[in-house]
Amino acid sequence: MLGKPSTRSKFNNDVWIYIERKQTQSRLKNLGKMKIYENNVLVLEIDNYGLLKKKDFYNLNDMKKINVVKKTTEGNITKNSFIYDFMSSMRQKINDPLGVRAKKRREISQR
Repeated sequence: MLGKPSTRSKFNNDVWIYIERKQTQSRLKNLGKMKIYENNVLVLEIDNYGLLKKKDFYNLNDMKKINVVKKTTEGNITKNSFIYDFMSSMRQKINDPLGVRAKKRREISQR
C-alpha cells in the first residue's frame, strides 16, 4: 500500500524510510519563499525474516526537536590526490569517449 520507500538502508536489518513533504508558497511579505506545512517521515525496520520489528513516525514538530551537529569535515582533495586524478580522467572520458581529440593533438604535434 505504501509503495516503494524513498530510501532504504541495509545493516543488520532492512530500514525503509518513507518521506512525505508538502510545501506552499508563502505570503508576499516573505517574497514568495516556499514554506513547509507538512513534513512526515515513517521509518520501518524489518528483521531478517521479513517481519516488521520497529516503526517510528516523525512529523514536522518532531523534526524541530532534533539537534543537528554544526561541525563539518574538511575536504583534503588536492590536485595530486587519487580522487582528483580519477575524477579528472572520468570527466575526460565523458567529454571525449572515443579519444578523437587526443588523436588530433598527436597528429598535429607530429607534423
